[in-house]
Amino acid sequence: MEASAGEVFGVTVSAVCRRLGMSRQNYYAQRRRRQRQAVDADLIEQLVVAERRLQPRLGGRKLYKMLQPELRAAGVKIGRDRFFEVLAQRDLLLEPQPAEYPCTTQSRHNLPVFTNRIKGLQLTGANQVWVSDITYLRTAEGFVYLALITDKYSRKIVGHHGGDTLETEGCLQALEVALAILPAGARPIHHSDCGSQYCSHRYVNRLAELHLGVSMTETDHCAENALAERVNGILKQEYGLGATFQTKADALRAAAQAIRLYNTRRPHSALKYQVPDQVHQFGLN
Repeated sequence: MEASAGEVFGVTVSAVCRRLGMSRQNYYAQRRRRQRQAVDADLIEQLVVAERRLQPRLGGRKLYKMLQPELRAAGVKIGRDRFFEVLAQRDLLLEPQPAEYPCTTQSRHNLPVFTNRIKGLQLTGANQVWVSDITYLRTAEGFVYLALITDKYSRKIVGHHGGDTLETEGCLQALEVALAILPAGARPIHHSDCGSQYCSHRYVNRLAELHLGVSMTETDHCAENALAERVNGILKQEYGLGATFQTKADALRAAAQAIRLYNTRRPHSALKYQVPDQVHQFGLN
């Protein structure tokens, strides 16, 4: 037999209230609050799962900021601690993944190198400094080497190219992609490590033709090119590019999709939880 409206598991509400030392009014208020919290948690789970289908490794802090407009529209007010409680209860917290940093920097060469011109430089907008780096994607057909150019101010990936080798050509192709969307009159400083690709005469001469400043790491490649390294890690750990793909074509398609999502949907704490594409166009609000 089902419990009546005034019973809980066959015990009267009045008896429960006496045992808890509370009024019936408070008891029903707390029950409504628990029911509302359960409904809110269901909505949070649905929103997080939906976003994780696109960005499987997007962390809780970014999700909390990103989902606020939809939660507010549903009348849900929730603090960050409670949000993380819901993620923990619904098994939606991410397990940390070990980072991989393979060596793609061929710095043992006799080509000229340049000083670090961006150390301590304060940026006020996009297209003032570009940082460049190369990472790799594993496939059953061999490696794909992904050359990336990222705007230091907006964190937007402005140029990329995937190729079969670590030769200069792939980096030049990524540079040309970035140049194609560079506004007239903009002259970003190009910063990179001291790898042979970026020190090559072809690459340096192309930068000189365009009157772009050249800057390179001097002592600690990772620390002095930290943003570029960080972008590599995000693409691999959050967007699945650290996996082994069946074909090189699969890897290239995955890279293009990951870069699109990263640019248009991934909020950054350093950007006040705005996405790179928005900051690149309109500045930091």
